[in-house]
Amino acid sequence: MIQVENLYKELGSKPVLKGLSFEVNDGETFVVIGKSGSGKSVLLKHLIGLLKADSGKVMIDGENIGALSFKELQRVRQKIGMVFQSGALFDSMSVGENIALALRSKEEFTKWEIKEKVKEALEIVDLAEAADLMPSELSGGMKKRAGFARAIALDPQYMLYDEPTTGLDPVMTDMINRLMLKFKQQKEITSVIVTHELRIVHDVADRVLLLNEGEVAFNGLPAEIEKSEDPVVRQFMTGDSTLAIGEKI
Repeated sequence: MIQVENLYKELGSKPVLKGLSFEVNDGETFVVIGKSGSGKSVLLKHLIGLLKADSGKVMIDGENIGALSFKELQRVRQKIGMVFQSGALFDSMSVGENIALALRSKEEFTKWEIKEKVKEALEIVDLAEAADLMPSELSGGMKKRAGFARAIALDPQYMLYDEPTTGLDPVMTDMINRLMLKFKQQKEITSVIVTHELRIVHDVADRVLLLNEGEVAFNGLPAEIEKSEDPVVRQFMTGDSTLAIGEKI
């Protein structure tokens, strides 16, 4: 389980996260949505320990990761796969070498086992023939899928996604959404997806959290957010910039 308790964070002198509290249950696909600048990416960085809270806690399996040493944090990170918005592949390495890099850091895997895990990960994302290609030879959608393959190669317990469908056409967006569902069903992975795209809420989410100005505006089921009459929620869901929302923003 992931637990966030009263999380506060300022960047410079600007409050970005203002007392967030929520839980992500085992096996759940938890989607975090919100406008640009609402604190989504900052929250994601706290979940993997790239940022430390000014106050409050992020708990992974009962451990406060903000209180861990670097070595202890690395142990917890072994449970987490991260899918970056751009794919974040090393340009000087082939696709297969990118995926193998994290596996080589774990002494338990032999060269043969690493090769097999790379092959399996690429097959899962339908890139079986891409192992020897360089990132510059991939389309945007292929880079996204290669990033997925790298993340799942270590069989993580948790997957964190940063805007996984940004910049993709509708067909590729559907493919990425199906991949996220596939990981959940086949790997029994707990997922946190940060996005501003409502299609992910409709297609993938078990539960959805809407951030507004660093605060929780909604936390509940996808069917519930569709029916919400809260002005802040309605404005985001409809995309209507003229909708009056009083003093909530």
